[in-house]
Amino acid sequence: MRKIVLLFLALVFVSSIAFGAPFSPPVLRLSAEAEIHYDFDGTELQIPVTVSGTSATPLFFLVHTKGIASTVPNMRNGYLGWHHVCKIDTCVYLSPPYNFNTGSNTIKWNGKDDDGGVVKAGEYTYYMWAMDSQTPKLKACQILSPYGMRRTHFQTIDEQKNPMNNPWYVQNHTPTGRWPLGSDPQDESAMVSTDWLVNKPEGWIQPHIGIICNDPDDFDYFYVHTGLTESEIEAILKYKFVPGGEATLDQTFGDNGFGCMMSGPAGYTPGVVTDGNVLYTTDQNQEVSTNPDAWLYMADWDGSIIEEFDLRPWWSRPDEYAQAKRMNSGPDTIRERNKMLVLGCYCSCIKQIADPTRYAESGEYEDMFLWSNLNGDYVLDQNFEDTATVKWACNYPVSGYYYTFDADANLFAQASAYDHGAVSMGLIGPDGTGIGWVSFQGETGGWKKGSLFLDCGSAYDGIYCDNEQAGGTHYQEGGWKPNEFTSGFWWVGQDSINGIISNVVGVADDAPEAVDAITLAQNAPNPFNPTTTINFSLANAGNTTVDVYNVAGQKVDTIVNEYMESGSHSAVWEASEFSAGVYFCTVKSEGLSKTIKMTLVK
Repeated sequence: MRKIVLLFLALVFVSSIAFGAPFSPPVLRLSAEAEIHYDFDGTELQIPVTVSGTSATPLFFLVHTKGIASTVPNMRNGYLGWHHVCKIDTCVYLSPPYNFNTGSNTIKWNGKDDDGGVVKAGEYTYYMWAMDSQTPKLKACQILSPYGMRRTHFQTIDEQKNPMNNPWYVQNHTPTGRWPLGSDPQDESAMVSTDWLVNKPEGWIQPHIGIICNDPDDFDYFYVHTGLTESEIEAILKYKFVPGGEATLDQTFGDNGFGCMMSGPAGYTPGVVTDGNVLYTTDQNQEVSTNPDAWLYMADWDGSIIEEFDLRPWWSRPDEYAQAKRMNSGPDTIRERNKMLVLGCYCSCIKQIADPTRYAESGEYEDMFLWSNLNGDYVLDQNFEDTATVKWACNYPVSGYYYTFDADANLFAQASAYDHGAVSMGLIGPDGTGIGWVSFQGETGGWKKGSLFLDCGSAYDGIYCDNEQAGGTHYQEGGWKPNEFTSGFWWVGQDSINGIISNVVGVADDAPEAVDAITLAQNAPNPFNPTTTINFSLANAGNTTVDVYNVAGQKVDTIVNEYMESGSHSAVWEASEFSAGVYFCTVKSEGLSKTIKMTLVK
């Protein structure tokens, strides 16, 4: 009898481990009209915004120029010329932070720019960026490299180029692993891993920082950036992913397995990324050097180098002070977002977003840099203050650490902040405008090793970060000592959206009686699983459709397609056969339409 009881208890224990609660965050979503009419007549514009999932504390509202990017010259402005822009629409207004609870809220703008001048009538792009600083971090995964988020990224697109229902957290550590979001955070068996270090070429080392890159057409293969010990030689290597085993080197890639051969000191490689068409990497030398290395490489799938871009004019300084402070180095962080490259370094305040295809189109080297934040521009740096000893110094250790640099789908960028007090990261706008420091709930001045955006329309979107400051020392004698409160990566609610503010006269203005011809409320519930109700009203009878679109703009379902009388109506979308993620519902009637954003969770 005793054995039966013990067996029963053992089964209960195993079941409690195997069937723990899955990771299911209350995703923060913002919703506002995609097109807003404003006459720029000095009156107060009120913009309704709906917040769901978590609070939006803070929320920033920005107004940018629209359609004049090609006329913006390659120029530097801001404090000491630290802010560089080139052929990009720029910010004319940045609001103070709003603090919104879930539900209906209102943003107000008086039509003036940051200097108090009246903004010229025309068409502008508005942005909203928000995060949740009130809710404690939610644990997403038990496993994380001791180097934090610098070695990690998210795989969001599958081999068929479709959004993944459960994006992977991918880490390049020992071993290299893939974790599907939505798994039980405590179930370490959810990590599918392979060990490429066992079969690395003799004399070659594991990079200290670099992320790996899955082959976009075949996830059985991945790329790493590594170097030869005691020699300034680096390369991209291609491996076959062997789940639970030893990865094997693909010797058909490059020259006997060595692709994209580069010169540079091994050890601080940023890793490999792809835009789906080519591979990108950079070399980096943070050691004191009078012969700096800072190059961006574009490589083909056979390992050959297509193009090399000299980054030294941006990332290197010839003077003695800069050499002593590790300024002769390139990016040690490279990430891809919307076909663009996000470049940063933990030992430098320089941050950039680049689009190499712009160089291919114009042949002008500087055209590829949309913006460069050279020394903080009031954010990511403290040397602009009157008390600063050296006002132009823009690197570690003068300005603190920025272990990661990343951008969301609207190109809001953030750098995790360590040695800047009880703040989590510095936030930068889509044109490089410094927005300010923001903090996660319960933040302290302790150790922080990074944060990343996940912004792909999934049920897991948000900011992912470490939780080192919550549990004291991250390293103890004898090695890394992770615990439940410090190990793993953690989730914080975040979202950003954009739309248009314009005084252009449209159909609605030509026919005043039709301005409110369609009223469309936010679906309820939202987020939902698997059904939600769409309530709308028609001022006039007519042929009406209610269609659902995915984030790629493809129509995936039609809920209503019939002649409807004027008045209030409702339609129910049953989405059990659809993948989790963001969808758009559009109601059309008699040439007019209204759209809302909906979030399906599973």
